[in-house]
Amino acid sequence: MRLIVMGQQAFGKDVLAKLLDTGTDEVVAVYCEPDKAGKPVDPIKEFALEKGLPVEQPANFDDQAALDTLKGYNADLMVMAFVNVFVPEAARDTPTHGSICFHPSLLPLHRGPSAVNWPIIMGSTKSGFSWFYPSDGLDEGDSLLQWECEIGPDDTVIDLYFKKIYPVAVDSVLQVVDLFRAGNPPHIVPDEQQATYERRCTAKHAKIDWNKPVKQVYDLIRGTNPAPGAWTTVGGKTLGVFECARVAGDGISGRIKDVTDEGFTVQCIGGRILVKRVRPEGQGKASAAEWAADAGIKSGDELGN
Repeated sequence: MRLIVMGQQAFGKDVLAKLLDTGTDEVVAVYCEPDKAGKPVDPIKEFALEKGLPVEQPANFDDQAALDTLKGYNADLMVMAFVNVFVPEAARDTPTHGSICFHPSLLPLHRGPSAVNWPIIMGSTKSGFSWFYPSDGLDEGDSLLQWECEIGPDDTVIDLYFKKIYPVAVDSVLQVVDLFRAGNPPHIVPDEQQATYERRCTAKHAKIDWNKPVKQVYDLIRGTNPAPGAWTTVGGKTLGVFECARVAGDGISGRIKDVTDEGFTVQCIGGRILVKRVRPEGQGKASAAEWAADAGIKSGDELGN
């Protein structure tokens, strides 16, 4: 099959590499976002140029020239791997078999740009990914295939995405193309009553409220690790909170209970959070124990003030 690969960053690059490694299909062009001033060249663009592939970077598909260029590649399928730009129907339907798009959730759950963060933050016990037929709606359309995995009780974004979803998703692009090649690819119709939409997870959503149940606090911290990063305040300054563990204990919420070589514990409702790694305002990440010692942190100090 003649393929167009549209994507960006490491995932787009690795999907492209997987398709090229097999040699079964012909990648006729690579589409990615326009270059950004002061930013490194996108890995998928760099890799495509190394392989001698045509690279297209239209700002949008609003003009006929961009559509004509796309049509000129005479593609059978467009594989959309990690795409942030809106691709209208006229462009999506240009290849013979249309387009298929990747999303790191079990659609229709967690439509939106932070689909790895929110399941963890919300305390879900499973996630996965979907390859779906994109429409003009946000991550809407029937799915071609889905893959499910467990979210462990201590999984962070790194664990869920990079260790579980990412490697399987890259490999799955070969199955995706095979399903189209075989003819009559599946259409899994979403149950729209189960659909959820979440906005981009930002620092605003990552502020810790120590007066919440300990599980909610822990899920927020691991669901924003490494980005955007959970945070609290100490003496009016921001303190990023990263590696943590749940421990038992009672007391007044928001107070530091112990400072040890492991870090420091903070009381929440129904338990405590052992903070092991932090990022003080204006500095890099550091051991929580070292930071606490340097900052003169002691039992009874209050966070969030």
